[in-house]
Amino acid sequence: MTTDELDVDDGPAYAAAVAPLVSGLGGGFMISSQAKAFAKELGLRGREGYVRGRGSVLGDVDADVVTAAFGFWPADVVREAWEGGLRVPVDVARAGYAEACRGWGRARYADAPFDVPRLAELVQWVVDGTDVAGLPLYAGWRAVDLPGDDAGRLSQLLHVLRELRGGLHLVAVVASGLTPLQAVLAGAGGSGNAAFYGWEEPFEDASGHQLSRSEAESLTDRLMTPVLDVLGHDERIELLALLQDAARAAFGPEAA
Repeated sequence: MTTDELDVDDGPAYAAAVAPLVSGLGGGFMISSQAKAFAKELGLRGREGYVRGRGSVLGDVDADVVTAAFGFWPADVVREAWEGGLRVPVDVARAGYAEACRGWGRARYADAPFDVPRLAELVQWVVDGTDVAGLPLYAGWRAVDLPGDDAGRLSQLLHVLRELRGGLHLVAVVASGLTPLQAVLAGAGGSGNAAFYGWEEPFEDASGHQLSRSEAESLTDRLMTPVLDVLGHDERIELLALLQDAARAAFGPEAA
């Protein structure tokens, strides 16, 4: 969607337009060669790299704390992966996962034909201006030091922004009365996503949860509205355009 087709001053509509870009750019590194190399270097197998890496900012906690923060993953799957990775200290996992995120960004943004420092600046305005209440992963990742280079910094900030929106989405799902599994089943990936997360079949028919799932998405956009209010009219246009540029640099010309 272009800014000509969007009223950028309509908060929920603007938040909805930005959402898929934030999700894709902030989470792209999680299934990357950089993330796989991080896990391999530390001897983390299967889901251990993702769970131990992403959850590392929560500290030395019980696996249920990680499940609470992740939201959409089965508790037994999280526990197995978290406890399987206990041999890697959380500070080591945090540093390695952050570096995987930065490395992914450097491979895509270092020579990209858009204003990387400006996009990083706009994203940082958003994440620095938001309350952390109810958003433990966002709070944890925002506290991680940023690198000095623009490409690595942008990638890490986009990850933080994704954790911000993801945390608000989890709040919205819970407020809509859905269980985590119902939310996954009623989402775009359906049963395929549920199986990927480790939920076990047979799955319930999620057709009756579509309305609640839609309401959760709308509530997420409303919760994101004050987050994005730190940006003025022109800055909103700039942010959307630069996110689209970043998506093209990261995923190809059709991505945005």
